[in-house]
Amino acid sequence: MTEALPEDGEPDEYTEDVLSVVERIPTGLVMSYGDIAEYVGRGGPRQVGAVMSRWGGGVPWWRVVRADGRPASGHEVRALSHYAGEGTPMRPGSDRVDMAKARWDGRTRG
Repeated sequence: MTEALPEDGEPDEYTEDVLSVVERIPTGLVMSYGDIAEYVGRGGPRQVGAVMSRWGGGVPWWRVVRADGRPASGHEVRALSHYAGEGTPMRPGSDRVDMAKARWDGRTRG
């Protein structure tokens, strides 16, 4: 099932669900776009990315990464600053989050 972005400028239920998950990601941990789609139970990584692109400025957007641990395109410098400040585990010698250590499952507090 494909989720559409709201047309009227107000977030729809899917958007609210995605943003709610992002708001709950603990400090120093991350979820991938696909993780969030799976947790919400609908949509996919691209739909989550579209929500984050349009509505994600008010939530900890840097905690949503690509499956390989890369931050959102165009926001790498700001994201890396947040990761350093939060103590997010990073892959050695890389600008990627260590997904094995930093991935949040949506249940535990990390």
